[in-house]
Amino acid sequence: MDSVAESSKNRKRLREEEEEEQQQEEIEAEETSSTDQTLSLVDSLTFSDTMVAVRIMRAQFPHIDKVSIQPFILHSQLYSSVKDRTQVDRELESLRREKVLRVFKLNTGQDDHAIMFLDDYLIQVDRAVKRMEEKKLHNLEVFEWFKTQVIDNKQDPSIDHQELCLLLSHGGKVKEEHISLLINAGLLTRQLIDPNMYWFAIPNIGSVLKGLSQGRKELLSLLNRQRYKEMMLAPLEKKRLRLSLLDMRFHLRDLIGSGHLKTVNTPTGLLVRVSKD
Repeated sequence: MDSVAESSKNRKRLREEEEEEQQQEEIEAEETSSTDQTLSLVDSLTFSDTMVAVRIMRAQFPHIDKVSIQPFILHSQLYSSVKDRTQVDRELESLRREKVLRVFKLNTGQDDHAIMFLDDYLIQVDRAVKRMEEKKLHNLEVFEWFKTQVIDNKQDPSIDHQELCLLLSHGGKVKEEHISLLINAGLLTRQLIDPNMYWFAIPNIGSVLKGLSQGRKELLSLLNRQRYKEMMLAPLEKKRLRLSLLDMRFHLRDLIGSGHLKTVNTPTGLLVRVSKD
């Protein structure tokens, strides 16, 4: 009887120890996330590898009240954060193939691509589907086919009409109305050059992309008005942009990575300067 009681006590103690360890891990994870969020650009401009850069930048993605959007990173931002661009492209391709991340072509510029964790993208898809369900439309089964047959089997940024219909057909009989629903939900956009090709898209991102374009112009205009078209990074990062929902840190990473701005080390800190044409 004593041995049974002792065994029960041991099991209880082990459970309590496991719970304490789990709570400690959760606290450390929260502290790490909080640190990632509050790090200034001066302290977190460059990283050792792509996954570290993506994780930190995801944590630093600005909170946007007006738009329901999951965090995304621009390809250009990775170029500003990891010095070896070949390494960025290689590691990004590997993460894409492993279904950790998805890459999306944006309509804000020829080379603009957004990167989003697959889990974040699926949350964004579910929100778009919920909005369509609230409209009480027909043929909504296509969204489940899209998630299980298309997203899971096609990691590229684009897909042609024939392959799209083929993958969707594994879920059921495909109609033209199904494709229209996917476009109206913001999951696909037709390519202008070839209407038979579609870009995968991030639903509900439109107003954020408008701000991205305007914020770029506003930041460049701000620096161009300075006497030497330059400013110290620390005070620049604290300025607010009027025309963009995204913060200054987001835009600085973008324009440094795309080559529109460059950074210079000085005795008093990092300087941001407009690149000469």
